[in-house]
Amino acid sequence: QVQLVESGGGLVQAGGSLRLSCAASGRIFSINNMGWYRQAPGKQRELVAVSMRGGSTNYADTVKGRFAISRDIAKDTVYLQMNSLKPEDTAIYYCNAGVNILGPGGYLDVWGRGTLVTVSS
Repeated sequence: QVQLVESGGGLVQAGGSLRLSCAASGRIFSINNMGWYRQAPGKQRELVAVSMRGGSTNYADTVKGRFAISRDIAKDTVYLQMNSLKPEDTAIYYCNAGVNILGPGGYLDVWGRGTLVTVSS
């Protein structure tokens, strides 16, 4: 019903930057929260940053001051600008959205398939 497609991952040297994008499509009436999680091998998935529709944002302490989340409401798209990347940022980054579905479907918690970010030291 709703798909999230991430892009922008890749290999970057420590200290470098990447910008991730996530575009939502499908039977979308509106999107409330939209954000990014990440999961490293053998680790639990963790929140990186979230953008609420009203404009407020939250960040994990580990990325504050380095990452910035932004949102294009009209395009159902969220971005994550990642600066000063560290090897410990290496993970699969997943886009997440809370979506109000067209019609009687209700509310869905939707995940993208992920994009791999690898930071070399």
